[in-house]
Amino acid sequence: METALTKLVGVRHPLVQTGMGWVAGPRLVSATANAGALGILASATMTVDELRSAVREVKSRTDRPFGVNLRADAGDARERVRIIVDEGVRVASFALAPSRELIAELKDAGVVVIPSIGARRHAEKVAAWGADAVVVQGGEGGGHTGEVATTVLLPQVVDAVDIPVIAAGGFHDGRGLVAALAYGAAGVAMGTRFLLTSDSTVPDAVKARYLAATVKDITVTTAVDGLPHRMLRTEMVAALEKAGRARAFAQAVRRAAGFRKLSGMSWTAMVRDGLAMRHGKDLSWSQVLLAANTPMLLKASMVEGRTDLGVMASGQVAGVIEDLPSCAELVSRVMSEAAHVLRTLPSS
Repeated sequence: METALTKLVGVRHPLVQTGMGWVAGPRLVSATANAGALGILASATMTVDELRSAVREVKSRTDRPFGVNLRADAGDARERVRIIVDEGVRVASFALAPSRELIAELKDAGVVVIPSIGARRHAEKVAAWGADAVVVQGGEGGGHTGEVATTVLLPQVVDAVDIPVIAAGGFHDGRGLVAALAYGAAGVAMGTRFLLTSDSTVPDAVKARYLAATVKDITVTTAVDGLPHRMLRTEMVAALEKAGRARAFAQAVRRAAGFRKLSGMSWTAMVRDGLAMRHGKDLSWSQVLLAANTPMLLKASMVEGRTDLGVMASGQVAGVIEDLPSCAELVSRVMSEAAHVLRTLPSS
């Protein structure tokens, strides 16, 4: 199926595996790429050296296009951009809007720039700055999310910009792909659906929690880092929501210390990043610390399998996913379903 997305990045199918921290590593990304979709490597939970190593591992596993997701506000963003350019990575995606200068630097090097946005005005801004495409995530999506449903947000953005739009939030099958194309999207991005594959390195016990969840077991909370965050409703989430200010601050400091050791960041760098996240938002300092060390809460589940100590970001689609196919099986299934839906649509 050829769309503006497949032509832009050189993949066979208009499907994107999102850059989920601790989840989208070399194994999942290369499996996605080999299946003909666009895999995105998550770099925010990696050091610079780990990112370079991960990129090279993906390249050793596949010769097909893939991308790297970056935090535009990270202090070492330009160093990471240099790795993308030096290693010949096809796509740079961003969770926050990159600057006009960063977009220009990547485009000058031949890298396709695809920011993720959650509002029409943000899409208009990055399109004006030269972004090649945008991922539009509606409120159904996992992790940090907004209040507007994909079915409302997507057509707004499609009408507002002249670059390819990739729909995210609520997609897991071929019917969703066809629906997104009908709205004017050039493809769909899926996180939770790719997390729940046999190629994902997430521990089996964690995958079992996702598979057991119903749509009512997936909630949006601000208790983790002060921003709306969609995740599985767990005992850990309940504890964070019930914790008082003093207890939350103490927990935040402890986890921040763990993240500092893991990432190699100095306290000064963590405070700087925290200030950047706090800018323009009504966050307490405990929430700033939690925002800085949310990766530790995700790592506890996604790497260590500790569902009692970690959080599990999740799209609402976890409530309707029931199996763990390989990436190849998933992509083939989605595309077959899409073809069947298109064949059976009424002709008039």
